[in-house]
Amino acid sequence: MELFLKIAAGAVLVMLLFYLWPTFKHWQEHGPKAQSGDWAAAALPIGGVVLLVILLIMSVR
Repeated sequence: MELFLKIAAGAVLVMLLFYLWPTFKHWQEHGPKAQSGDWAAAALPIGGVVLLVILLIMSVR
């Protein structure tokens, strides 16, 4: 029974990919393009999360 559920879940995921593929292609062609300040804007929250995780790890020790 467990094997059947894994196969069914895999089939559902494949069907989902086929269903969403046209939307993905549309977003790639018509989506916003990256600009010069985008990496800095993305690095700031990622850096904050990294610092928070380091702080949490240090507080547990």
